[in-house]
Amino acid sequence: MELLEKMLQRDRDEFKKICNKLLSHCFLCKANESGRADYYFVLKYKKEFQEYLSVLGYRLEINEDDGVIQLTNPQNYNRINLKLIESVILLILRVLYDEKKRELSISDEVIVNLGDIQEKFLSLQIRDKMIDKTTMRNTLSLFRRFQIIELLDRDLGNEESRIIIYNSIIMAVRIEDIKQAYEKLELYRKGKGSDEKTETDEADQLASL
Repeated sequence: MELLEKMLQRDRDEFKKICNKLLSHCFLCKANESGRADYYFVLKYKKEFQEYLSVLGYRLEINEDDGVIQLTNPQNYNRINLKLIESVILLILRVLYDEKKRELSISDEVIVNLGDIQEKFLSLQIRDKMIDKTTMRNTLSLFRRFQIIELLDRDLGNEESRIIIYNSIIMAVRIEDIKQAYEKLELYRKGKGSDEKTETDEADQLASL
Protein backbone atom coordinates (compact mmCIF):
# COMPACT_ATOMS: atom_id res chain seq x y z
CA MET A 1 0.00 0.00 0.00
CA GLU A 2 1.04 3.56 -0.65
CA LEU A 3 1.02 4.49 3.04
CA LEU A 4 3.79 1.93 3.71
CA GLU A 5 6.11 3.06 0.92
CA LYS A 6 8.10 5.45 3.13
CA MET A 7 8.89 2.72 5.66
CA LEU A 8 12.11 0.78 5.73
CA GLN A 9 11.65 -2.85 4.77
CA ARG A 10 12.22 -4.05 8.34
CA ASP A 11 9.49 -1.66 9.54
CA ARG A 12 7.13 -2.94 6.86
CA ASP A 13 7.72 -6.48 8.06
CA GLU A 14 7.15 -5.40 11.66
CA PHE A 15 4.00 -3.53 10.61
CA LYS A 16 2.54 -6.69 9.05
CA LYS A 17 3.49 -8.80 12.07
CA ILE A 18 1.82 -6.43 14.52
CA CYS A 19 -1.33 -6.11 12.39
CA ASN A 20 -1.71 -9.87 12.51
CA LYS A 21 -1.03 -9.84 16.24
CA LEU A 22 -3.76 -7.27 16.80
CA LEU A 23 -6.19 -9.27 14.70
CA SER A 24 -5.42 -12.37 16.78
CA HIS A 25 -5.07 -10.89 20.27
CA CYS A 26 -7.14 -7.70 20.22
CA PHE A 27 -4.98 -5.84 22.78
CA LEU A 28 -1.45 -4.53 23.14
CA CYS A 29 -0.35 -3.49 26.62
CA LYS A 30 2.63 -1.32 27.50
CA ALA A 31 2.79 -3.09 30.87
CA ASN A 32 3.27 -6.47 29.19
CA GLU A 33 7.01 -6.81 28.69
CA SER A 34 6.60 -9.18 25.73
CA GLY A 35 4.39 -6.69 23.86
CA ARG A 36 5.88 -3.38 24.96
CA ALA A 37 7.95 -2.88 21.79
CA ASP A 38 4.85 -3.59 19.68
CA TYR A 39 2.89 -1.01 21.67
CA TYR A 40 5.45 1.72 20.98
CA PHE A 41 5.75 0.69 17.33
CA VAL A 42 2.02 1.27 16.88
CA LEU A 43 2.34 4.71 18.47
CA LYS A 44 5.18 5.52 16.07
CA TYR A 45 3.05 4.60 13.04
CA LYS A 46 -0.35 5.38 14.53
CA LYS A 47 -1.74 7.02 11.40
CA GLU A 48 -0.61 4.19 9.15
CA PHE A 49 -2.09 1.52 11.44
CA GLN A 50 -5.39 3.37 11.71
CA GLU A 51 -5.71 3.82 7.95
CA TYR A 52 -4.69 0.28 7.10
CA LEU A 53 -6.95 -1.39 9.66
CA SER A 54 -9.88 0.86 8.76
CA VAL A 55 -9.77 -0.57 5.24
CA LEU A 56 -10.41 -3.98 6.84
CA GLY A 57 -13.33 -2.54 8.81
CA TYR A 58 -11.56 -2.21 12.16
CA ARG A 59 -11.00 0.71 14.49
CA LEU A 60 -7.79 1.19 16.44
CA GLU A 61 -8.41 2.61 19.91
CA ILE A 62 -5.37 3.99 21.73
CA ASN A 63 -5.47 4.78 25.43
CA GLU A 64 -2.08 6.26 26.22
CA ASP A 65 -3.06 7.15 29.78
CA ASP A 66 -3.45 3.46 30.63
CA GLY A 67 -0.95 2.19 28.06
CA VAL A 68 -3.42 0.05 26.11
CA ILE A 69 -4.21 -0.36 22.42
CA GLN A 70 -7.37 -2.19 21.37
CA LEU A 71 -8.71 -3.28 18.02
CA THR A 72 -12.50 -3.09 17.70
CA ASN A 73 -14.99 -3.72 14.93
CA PRO A 74 -17.83 -1.17 14.59
CA GLN A 75 -19.85 -3.66 12.50
CA ASN A 76 -19.68 -6.24 15.31
CA TYR A 77 -18.01 -8.82 13.11
CA ASN A 78 -15.76 -11.56 14.50
CA ARG A 79 -17.05 -11.35 18.04
CA ILE A 80 -16.14 -13.99 20.59
CA ASN A 81 -18.92 -15.69 22.55
CA LEU A 82 -18.05 -16.27 26.18
CA LYS A 83 -19.67 -18.99 28.23
CA LEU A 84 -21.46 -17.83 31.34
CA ILE A 85 -18.67 -18.93 33.68
CA GLU A 86 -16.11 -17.13 31.51
CA SER A 87 -18.17 -13.94 31.64
CA VAL A 88 -18.44 -14.25 35.41
CA ILE A 89 -14.67 -14.71 35.82
CA LEU A 90 -14.04 -11.74 33.55
CA LEU A 91 -16.31 -9.55 35.67
CA ILE A 92 -14.65 -10.83 38.84
CA LEU A 93 -11.26 -9.86 37.41
CA ARG A 94 -12.59 -6.36 36.73
CA VAL A 95 -13.95 -6.06 40.27
CA LEU A 96 -10.66 -7.28 41.75
CA TYR A 97 -8.73 -4.90 39.50
CA ASP A 98 -10.73 -1.90 40.71
CA GLU A 99 -10.51 -2.94 44.35
CA LYS A 100 -6.75 -3.52 44.21
CA LYS A 101 -6.10 -0.38 42.17
CA ARG A 102 -7.56 1.76 44.95
CA GLU A 103 -4.94 0.34 47.31
CA LEU A 104 -1.99 0.95 44.98
CA SER A 105 -0.11 3.84 43.44
CA ILE A 106 -0.79 4.58 39.77
CA SER A 107 2.32 2.78 38.54
CA ASP A 108 1.94 -0.41 40.59
CA GLU A 109 0.94 -3.67 38.91
CA VAL A 110 -2.35 -5.21 39.96
CA ILE A 111 -1.61 -8.72 41.19
CA VAL A 112 -4.22 -11.10 42.59
CA ASN A 113 -4.14 -14.81 43.29
CA LEU A 114 -6.46 -17.68 42.48
CA GLY A 115 -7.78 -17.64 46.02
CA ASP A 116 -9.03 -14.08 45.47
CA ILE A 117 -10.99 -15.21 42.40
CA GLN A 118 -12.44 -18.28 44.12
CA GLU A 119 -13.38 -16.31 47.24
CA LYS A 120 -15.18 -13.69 45.18
CA PHE A 121 -16.92 -16.39 43.13
CA LEU A 122 -18.18 -18.24 46.21
CA SER A 123 -19.41 -14.99 47.78
CA LEU A 124 -21.64 -14.42 44.74
CA GLN A 125 -23.45 -17.74 45.36
CA ILE A 126 -23.80 -18.42 41.66
CA ARG A 127 -22.82 -22.01 42.35
CA ASP A 128 -22.29 -23.89 45.59
CA LYS A 129 -18.74 -24.98 44.77
CA MET A 130 -15.51 -23.44 43.60
CA ILE A 131 -14.52 -23.10 39.94
CA ASP A 132 -12.92 -26.36 38.88
CA LYS A 133 -9.27 -26.41 37.87
CA THR A 134 -9.89 -27.19 34.18
CA THR A 135 -12.40 -24.36 33.75
CA MET A 136 -10.12 -21.95 35.56
CA ARG A 137 -7.10 -22.92 33.48
CA ASN A 138 -8.98 -22.71 30.16
CA THR A 139 -10.58 -19.37 31.02
CA LEU A 140 -7.40 -17.73 32.26
CA SER A 141 -5.52 -19.04 29.21
CA LEU A 142 -8.15 -17.38 27.01
CA PHE A 143 -7.78 -14.04 28.79
CA ARG A 144 -4.00 -14.36 28.70
CA ARG A 145 -4.20 -14.74 24.93
CA PHE A 146 -5.98 -11.38 24.74
CA GLN A 147 -3.37 -9.73 27.00
CA ILE A 148 -5.88 -9.09 29.75
CA ILE A 149 -3.87 -11.05 32.30
CA GLU A 150 -0.53 -12.78 32.74
CA LEU A 151 0.07 -15.87 34.84
CA LEU A 152 3.02 -15.47 37.18
CA ASP A 153 2.71 -19.01 38.54
CA ARG A 154 1.70 -22.04 36.49
CA ASP A 155 0.22 -24.20 39.25
CA LEU A 156 -3.47 -23.42 38.96
CA GLY A 157 -4.25 -25.89 41.71
CA ASN A 158 -2.58 -23.61 44.24
CA GLU A 159 -4.71 -20.77 45.59
CA GLU A 160 -1.56 -18.70 46.10
CA SER A 161 -0.72 -18.72 42.36
CA ARG A 162 -0.48 -15.11 41.22
CA ILE A 163 -2.02 -13.31 38.25
CA ILE A 164 -1.27 -9.87 36.86
CA ILE A 165 -4.39 -8.04 35.67
CA TYR A 166 -3.41 -5.59 32.94
CA ASN A 167 -5.03 -2.21 32.35
CA SER A 168 -6.65 -3.71 29.25
CA ILE A 169 -9.37 -5.04 31.57
CA ILE A 170 -10.72 -1.48 31.62
CA MET A 171 -11.34 -1.58 27.87
CA ALA A 172 -12.38 -5.24 27.83
CA VAL A 173 -15.09 -4.64 30.43
CA ARG A 174 -16.43 -1.16 29.84
CA ILE A 175 -18.34 -0.40 32.97
CA GLU A 176 -18.09 2.79 34.98
CA ASP A 177 -17.55 1.36 38.43
CA ILE A 178 -17.60 -1.72 40.64
CA LYS A 179 -21.29 -1.20 41.41
CA GLN A 180 -22.21 -1.90 37.78
CA ALA A 181 -20.09 -5.04 37.77
CA TYR A 182 -21.83 -6.29 40.89
CA GLU A 183 -25.22 -5.51 39.34
CA LYS A 184 -24.30 -7.65 36.34
CA LEU A 185 -23.06 -10.45 38.57
CA GLU A 186 -26.26 -10.23 40.60
CA LEU A 187 -28.25 -10.94 37.44
CA TYR A 188 -26.22 -14.11 36.95
CA ARG A 189 -26.75 -15.07 40.58
CA LYS A 190 -30.50 -14.78 40.16
CA GLY A 191 -30.30 -17.15 37.21
CA LYS A 192 -30.81 -14.71 34.36
CA GLY A 193 -28.83 -15.69 31.29
CA SER A 194 -28.22 -19.15 32.79
CA ASP A 195 -27.45 -20.67 29.39
CA GLU A 196 -23.74 -21.58 29.45
CA LYS A 197 -23.37 -20.21 25.92
CA THR A 198 -24.86 -16.80 26.72
CA GLU A 199 -22.97 -13.95 25.07
CA THR A 200 -22.58 -10.87 27.27
CA ASP A 201 -21.88 -7.19 26.69
CA GLU A 202 -18.48 -7.77 28.25
CA ALA A 203 -17.73 -10.52 25.75
CA ASP A 204 -18.57 -8.15 22.92
CA GLN A 205 -15.90 -5.73 24.10
CA LEU A 206 -13.32 -8.50 23.97
CA ALA A 207 -13.91 -9.72 20.49
CA SER A 208 -12.21 -7.77 17.77
CA LEU A 209 -10.54 -10.83 16.33
